Amino acid sequence: MTTTPTLDVIDQLLGADSAAVLADIRDARPDARANAQLSFDALFTPVDASDVSLEERHTIAAFTTALHGESRVAPFYAELLAHTASPEVVAAVAAEIAAGTTTGPYGIFREEALAAENTEGLRFAVSDAGREVLGTRLAAALDHTHLLVFRPREASSENIDALLAAGWSVTGIVTLSQLVAFLAFQLRVVTGLAALATDIHKDDIQKDSNR
Repeated sequence: MTTTPTLDVIDQLLGADSAAVLADIRDARPDARANAQLSFDALFTPVDASDVSLEERHTIAAFTTALHGESRVAPFYAELLAHTASPEVVAAVAAEIAAGTTTGPYGIFREEALAAENTEGLRFAVSDAGREVLGTRLAAALDHTHLLVFRPREASSENIDALLAAGWSVTGIVTLSQLVAFLAFQLRVVTGLAALATDIHKDDIQKDSNR
């Protein structure tokens, strides 16, 4: 039998009221609840952080979630970063978030048959000032993260080569990709559950008013 903690990170992101409303629904799928938490633990409390440090993980998470614009999630990772990194790094990341915030997705398809679906938009690169504070390695990670969030169709081996040249190991690149993918998943889950909690709350109010 699968057991789960009474409070996990998704519950924290939802807030106590929404988490309480959704407890029975989430508990009905214990494996999904447990696996989401296990994924978070593996990425943010790793046994071995030698290829991607905790500060790098928190920086990537704060950047990724802010780009997605999910107000319930981004502050959580911004706080993790603030507890890990220097004020200079935190300020530099905030500046890059402001410069990189856009809509999307964008990108140019390689297949000629899909050319009609090509969409041009912001092409982001960490600023010189940001690169000076963050360093080549972390700046390359943020460039790659922005690509994955807004231009996934353009991701190629050249982007991997850029990360390798900036000092990322193959294992580190895999972890970077896992972080961005997990955060996109977590954002969708929290957004969906929050909307569901709101609907349930509205239904409860309507039932009370009809009594």
